[in-house]
Amino acid sequence: MVQTKKLALYLVVVFVLYTIITSPERAADLVQVGFEGISDAAEGVGEFMTELVQ
Repeated sequence: MVQTKKLALYLVVVFVLYTIITSPERAADLVQVGFEGISDAAEGVGEFMTELVQ
């Protein structure tokens, strides 16, 4: 089981590095989309908590 996790992590790291090296613009777009998603999620949680308190 541990070997499988190590292999999966290794494959993810290799894929990320390959993506960054071969297409830095695309990698930057993906990072931006990820951060926008996190920001939207945090905003939604904030709105939910505000409505919950009121």
